[in-house]
Amino acid sequence: MEYDLEERTAKFSENIISFCKKLPQDTITKPIIGQLVKSGTSIGANYMEANGASSKKDFKNKIFICKKECRETKYWLRILAKTIESFAPECRKLWKEAQELTLIFSKIALNTK
Repeated sequence: MEYDLEERTAKFSENIISFCKKLPQDTITKPIIGQLVKSGTSIGANYMEANGASSKKDFKNKIFICKKECRETKYWLRILAKTIESFAPECRKLWKEAQELTLIFSKIALNTK
């Protein structure tokens, strides 16, 4: 289990990109893949911003954005799993990591008072 959250979110971004590169693209899947790449990679970017936050309020706001992006990523993975069913097992694996990250960011936000 990876406990360095900067590394873990970066790895998640890399896994999302690698996964999306394998997907067949057509008029339906292309926008979904684009959305998944945006939300999936912004989790780590926002976490990096949170760690460089100028205030506690700024930090908490960035953590909430991380959580929001995790939730959006789970949504797109669900849609993709239904759209390209042969990739559903990989979607589920990535969804589980996004869910763990959601729980981690929820806990951080809760503990940032």
